[in-house]
Amino acid sequence: MHYVYILASRRHGTLYIGVTNSVQKRLEEHRAGIGSSFVKTYGVYRLVYVEAYERAEEAIAREKQLKRWKRDWKIELIERENLEWRDLSDLLV
Repeated sequence: MHYVYILASRRHGTLYIGVTNSVQKRLEEHRAGIGSSFVKTYGVYRLVYVEAYERAEEAIAREKQLKRWKRDWKIELIERENLEWRDLSDLLV
């Protein structure tokens, strides 16, 4: 599986959109300061949204699409599934 995910610094805070084949591993990397300098600089560590895809190409295309979206659209997408902006990382197995 491949995943598109959105991280936030806080509710309605700075957003980061990424793609990975392991959300749990990627979150560990982000939180260790490995990988994205943007995430490290802005403290964007709260997992607030995830979508799963079978093919990497689909996930990459969706990531690119979401990155082009207006901020309001991204917030609406997050709040459809996670109104409280809870950190969903505790749901990962």
